[in-house]
Amino acid sequence: MSQKDSNQETISNILGKKNSQAQYPDIRMRRLRSTGWMRDMIAEHRITPSDLILPLFVIEGENQSQPIESMPGVNRQSIDLAIKTVKQAYDLGIPAIALFPAIDSKLKNDKGTEATNPDNLICRTVQAIKKAVPDIGIITDVALDPYTTHGHDGLIDEQGYVLNDETIEILRKQALVQTQAGADIIAPSDMMDGRIAAIRSTLDESRFINTAIMAYSAKFASAFYGPFRDAVNSDGALKGDKKTYQMNPANRRVSIREVQLDINEGADMVMVKPGLPYLDIVRDIKTTFQMPTFAYHVSGEFAMLKAASENGWLDYDACLIETLLSFRRAGCDGILTYGAIDAAKILVKA
Repeated sequence: MSQKDSNQETISNILGKKNSQAQYPDIRMRRLRSTGWMRDMIAEHRITPSDLILPLFVIEGENQSQPIESMPGVNRQSIDLAIKTVKQAYDLGIPAIALFPAIDSKLKNDKGTEATNPDNLICRTVQAIKKAVPDIGIITDVALDPYTTHGHDGLIDEQGYVLNDETIEILRKQALVQTQAGADIIAPSDMMDGRIAAIRSTLDESRFINTAIMAYSAKFASAFYGPFRDAVNSDGALKGDKKTYQMNPANRRVSIREVQLDINEGADMVMVKPGLPYLDIVRDIKTTFQMPTFAYHVSGEFAMLKAASENGWLDYDACLIETLLSFRRAGCDGILTYGAIDAAKILVKA
């Protein structure tokens, strides 16, 4: 045998020995990711239009639409245009909307008395939507910030401190006029202690026993609310901050206590706000209580997605769906998001 043939035989023997000793995985996780239908079949969580709630900002007038600069694609709408948006949402399978008013500054005062006017903008909007789209759920916000000159969720004293018990008396009346107008779910976002029990007793005494309460139970004093305050025209009016009644973002365990109190007082559903920075809170609450749990994909979170996509840094559609899936994965039964119609259109096409 020539030296060349000998060398070739040696190489073949070495390669053969290596191949016989090679170790490959018996378990290959990638098998279940190999095709689209297989990935879909074993998906642990899904997002559907029925998981979404669309927040809407309403204004006075007819055929009025005001773009909200800090929330691209979101507008304040007069009642007639809001009805068209609600019909679109309903046709896409979105089951509920959440209403927020942007009222004329002339109607605001330090006591927020317009909130209890049975003919105010929100009450008229509820009535009009119920007539036009009777089967969609209507959620109304109970808090005074859209109605006060100082921008706080409740009444304030001479030092600017938000008064708890005095505020609750106003919230009871606000919840009642909204329910009388036809609201299906009352959603107190004010964070006053004891307001759930007070509102529940008011509704029950008035025989609105089937009106549900979605409590903003874990609402944090967040920097992500800026665009929302712009949308309801309360940002420029706000005197001070809301840290004496909204929760400290540094705290986690206290959210369990807040939720427990609201459940004990009669809340049917609980909410975490904001959403993405607080998914650990969502998981804690869902695991602890197994209650219907919601989260608010708030204005600042939505605006970040929009701004990044408009700069070409993100794919808005893909990131929106991924974001909403993260809420579901954390334990949310539903998500309030300004991207509800966008997401529903994407999901319907899928």
